[in-house]
Amino acid sequence: MSKRSDSKYIPALTGVRAMAAYLVFISHYCYIFDATFPPLLQRFFGEFHIGVSIFFVLSGFLITFRYYDKFSGLSKDWFLQYLKNRVARIYPMYFLLTIAAFVYYYFSKDVSILGGEKNANVSPITLLILNVTFIRGFFYQFWDSGIAQGWSLTVEECFYFSAPVIFLIAKRYGKFYIQPVVITLFAVVMVMIFGPINWHGFFGNFTFVMLFTFFGRCFEFFVGVQLARIMLKKGFERTTKIPFTYGGFILIFACVLVMAFQPIPKGWAAGLESPVGIITNNYFLCIAVSLFFYGILTETTTFKKFLQLPFIELLGKSSYIFYLVHLGWMDTLIKNACDSLNDWVFNLYDKWGVEWHSPFEYDWLNLVYAFIVLNIISVTLFKLIEEPLNHYIRKSDFLIKNKPRNPENEAAKISA
Repeated sequence: MSKRSDSKYIPALTGVRAMAAYLVFISHYCYIFDATFPPLLQRFFGEFHIGVSIFFVLSGFLITFRYYDKFSGLSKDWFLQYLKNRVARIYPMYFLLTIAAFVYYYFSKDVSILGGEKNANVSPITLLILNVTFIRGFFYQFWDSGIAQGWSLTVEECFYFSAPVIFLIAKRYGKFYIQPVVITLFAVVMVMIFGPINWHGFFGNFTFVMLFTFFGRCFEFFVGVQLARIMLKKGFERTTKIPFTYGGFILIFACVLVMAFQPIPKGWAAGLESPVGIITNNYFLCIAVSLFFYGILTETTTFKKFLQLPFIELLGKSSYIFYLVHLGWMDTLIKNACDSLNDWVFNLYDKWGVEWHSPFEYDWLNLVYAFIVLNIISVTLFKLIEEPLNHYIRKSDFLIKNKPRNPENEAAKISA
């Protein structure tokens, strides 16, 4: 690999996105294997929420890798173009799928869209506004409303807005490592102030703030930022033969194992939410992820070749949609469809007078069907809606008048 690549697009890292999304999928549905998995193995799979940490480190790396060298200050035009690119990448599909979720609530009255019974008396319009503006992510009462897993987009958006300031402080004042410390201390102070007030859980408790807000999880982004700074400075070549790809991969799942052994605190769902789990997830796991990324960037391995296969790359490009739809109203519709098909099959068997097994009677098999269907939906929405909207917004005069771009670099920039 060349000392300094001209392209800012790295196909293997797009494949990593698919891997991260699928890990989160497994964590949300590991309960289906209650009868077949030993308890420890189920707990292990239940901690595969680590896909979110992979996304956070990856975001820190990619934003820095793409913008850091060319960043010279917070000019109005630079910031508007940067903001335009971020909106084009993240917002259209999130907005459309969030609207769809509340339309689904209007017809189904499924309170899970509101975040459960605790929000049954909250206006759906209020919750919709909190969701489409990303504000819900600061409130413990509302963080899991709408597209529940979309809380992480509030964290991402906070990083996107913070990144130019992080770059400015690092480049102009030489202060980089102190920044995550200051941000985390800010979170501690906010919980001490607002925790006792209990205003809908705004900075309501330490566990929530440390795991579900940018202020608690900023270190993961900073690890990605620092990895990008190293790569931009030193390039992709290295002389050591340490297997960072596989070593980092093993360390990632060592962190998973540590969290799987932790007792689950009352009112929470995983070992992640214990004190040791928070420390492991927020501070050790991201370092393991960065070592894995460093290996992906600087080594040629079978794993890397797999991640950059065109099909895996396509799954990676559509993984953002998969992440948004794998849990919630769309998955519920798929499950209901499987139940209806199961009833239809058994009614058909009764008419035939046979006692056969139904292809829809096993929860684990229905989960496989759902996984396949959700991927098909994700790829379809990516090709028909997300990618065209991304191109359209970037080429439009939204926020700032469009400047002619180099066609050869457009595909790489669209993928950022």
